[in-house]
Formats: sequence, structure tokens, C-alpha cells
Amino acid sequence: MTENTDVIAADAPADDSPTLDQLEKEGDIAADYIEEFLDICDLDGDIDIDARNGRAYLSVQATDADNLRLLSKPETVNALQELTRLAVQNKTGSFSRLILDVGGSRDARQAELASLVARAIERIEGGAAEASLPAMSSYERKLVHDLVSEHGYVSESKGEGRDRHTVISAS
Repeated sequence: MTENTDVIAADAPADDSPTLDQLEKEGDIAADYIEEFLDICDLDGDIDIDARNGRAYLSVQATDADNLRLLSKPETVNALQELTRLAVQNKTGSFSRLILDVGGSRDARQAELASLVARAIERIEGGAAEASLPAMSSYERKLVHDLVSEHGYVSESKGEGRDRHTVISAS
């Protein structure tokens, strides 16, 4: 396994945002955890660590795409991400908002979300007052809010817990 570290950070974190040093530490702890997990599963993978938007990002790639096929399923990535966050929290004592990507699963999901947003906007342009999207994680809702804003529309999150979803409107 190889590990590459690329760090991109904003000029200054907000008061409650983790520092670049904290994000690097989170990334290192998470990479160690994922590397150990891959070893236990007898899987090969390269781990890249990045820091952006106040979060540590870990990306796991393999030269043989089939090597990570099972781990790159969205539900599996989310579960592994939560386990990794807990491992980081156990070592640092602080809540982690790290994002894990396995085999390009996050890019694939972002493309799906862009398609959902485009279809919702078509409904609004067709006369609907608003369009609701399915429930999704806070990270995915953030991506949706950004996509909606780029198209000049408004979105808000509604609901509680597992039912929290995004509603898009023209204003």
C-alpha cells in the first residue's frame, strides 16, 4: 500500500473549525485505520489524504477496480466512514467530519445527485411550486444545496433524523 498526502486548506479556519494540523492528524489516524482494515480483508489499495472545507478526506483507490468493488457500494462506504470517524474520535477525543471515498464512489454519487437536482428543477420549471428529494445524509444534502444554488434556485432541508431531505423551490 502507498500513501500520498496532498493538503489544500483555506487561509484561516472558522472559530469552531478544525485547524490544518488537526485535519492532518485526523487524516493520518483514519489512513492507519483504513490500511489496517484493508490488510485484514486482504485487499490492496492506495490511500490519498486531503483536507478541504474543514474536513479530512480519504480516498482509497486500487489499480484493479474489482479489488474494491464490494467496499465501494454506497451503504458500505457510509458504514466504513462511520467506523473510521469513531476510530478517529477514539484517538483524538473530538468528533470527526471526515469523508471517505472508496473506488470513486463519492464522484459517482455526486453525479447521481446532479441528475436528481436537474430532474427536480425540470419539475419546477414545468410549473411545480417545489420539488422534494429523497432523504439523504447531511454531506449529500450539502452537495445538493450547492448544486441547487449554482442553478439559481433555493433549497432547504426538512424533516428529522433519517427522514431529513431537501426541498427545492424557485424562491
